Amino acid sequence: MADSIQVQLRKGALDLCVLAVLSRGESYGYEIASTLVAAVGMGEGTIYPLMRRMQNDGLVATRIIESSSGPPRKYYRLTPLGQAVFDAHRRDWRSFADAVDKLLEDLP
Repeated sequence: MADSIQVQLRKGALDLCVLAVLSRGESYGYEIASTLVAAVGMGEGTIYPLMRRMQNDGLVATRIIESSSGPPRKYYRLTPLGQAVFDAHRRDWRSFADAVDKLLEDLP
């Protein structure tokens, strides 16, 4: 049962986590995925479809940069809309987490 809760929490927070990574600056897909795997254990395979959706929704912009050590890399950065959505999601997350923490503190 605990694994199920962890999976659901990760799925629910994935957008917020990607936006948080990009709020720190431009990054390429593998770097985003690696950061999320290390930080919260999210699978790499879920990142690329999410990045396409975020691009289609206008939350991120991209640019391609040639790499001397392999294929070109697609870099992602937040758009102004993406920054606004991140700010709103972060406020919502904090409010929700505070409410859950309060409930857990009140338990005997």
